[in-house]
Amino acid sequence: MKSIFSLKTLYSIVYFVGSMVILLLIWSLVSAITKNEIPGPIATWSVFFEMLKDPFYDYGPNDKGIGIQLWSSIKRVMMGFGLGSLLAIPLGMLMGGSKFTMNLLNPLIQVLRPVSPLAWFPLGLLAFKASEGATIFIIAITSLWPTLINTAFGVSSIPDDHKNVGKAFGFSRWKYITKILIPFALPHIITGLRLAIGVAWMVIVAGEMLSGGVGIGFFVWDSWNGLSLEKILSAILIIGFVGLLLDKFFNGLQNYFAYENKK
Repeated sequence: MKSIFSLKTLYSIVYFVGSMVILLLIWSLVSAITKNEIPGPIATWSVFFEMLKDPFYDYGPNDKGIGIQLWSSIKRVMMGFGLGSLLAIPLGMLMGGSKFTMNLLNPLIQVLRPVSPLAWFPLGLLAFKASEGATIFIIAITSLWPTLINTAFGVSSIPDDHKNVGKAFGFSRWKYITKILIPFALPHIITGLRLAIGVAWMVIVAGEMLSGGVGIGFFVWDSWNGLSLEKILSAILIIGFVGLLLDKFFNGLQNYFAYENKK
């Protein structure tokens, strides 16, 4: 309980509240400069409150509550993020443990990594014949790079002393991986996952704008077509706060597995 109510926690809350106050002040200023063409916090809050009254209503394909929209996006993100991570972590370990593999695959990765998710979407449609599969595909293909690169860096950074200990005790390859490689590289892997989930959460909005159907990205686009800027701003806030929660979760994992916290 002491850790929950520590001075550090109190400072974090104060800083967070201060950041939100700055956001509201800037938002109000922009609204005033544009003569309320961009709705201010009060006008947006009234619409946001109405959205939260019944977030899970379903009146048809293009009329669903914000809760349904958000949950659909989270499921797609987790599927794409999970698939990308399942590919990135083993491949990163292989690259980090082999200079030959690193030299062979690194140029390919540097060519593919900067490609926009919007460029991948047509290929996803061609491959999966459905917008749902294409959206998950672009999340996977664009979010795997941070995890792959950080995993490769973590594995390649294992000190020679650690490797020599494994040799001295006659570790098998599997025991070396589980007792030395993974524990040493784990903080780097989690850092990559933390960056990757941020990328995945950004990509989902663009993907759903293209694919349509249901999701927070489609909700933003549909609100624009309905000329409801208040709903767009509400969705932006929801996207931002969900992204913050995801980042905090992986930050907690990162701190838990940090070297200085290991006994």
